[in-house]
Amino acid sequence: MQMRQPKRKKLKMQNLNGSKETVMSYDKIVEQLKSNILQITFTKVDGEQRIMPCTLQTDYMPSWSETKVQQIDEFSVNKSVIRAFAIDKQAWRSFRVENVTQVEVLDG
Repeated sequence: MQMRQPKRKKLKMQNLNGSKETVMSYDKIVEQLKSNILQITFTKVDGEQRIMPCTLQTDYMPSWSETKVQQIDEFSVNKSVIRAFAIDKQAWRSFRVENVTQVEVLDG
């Protein structure tokens, strides 16, 4: 029996200052991560491209991770970096907002 591929919905990214670069804001990505599983494509610091299925939904992470999600608030975070739970690695990973090239919502 063949497994069904999840449906994907691309999120619109903003064009900055008329340049060719597009980016979503920190707040928009975090908002989506709290209610969805996202597939985020970004360029790592070493120049490698990474495609990461991730979320901030506590249903997909170990119970000890729930406190990390609760720590995310607008007063105590660096808004140039997002920390999310990588579903494929089953671990916390971070990425720079400016390095995000694509964001898709993954529906199960």
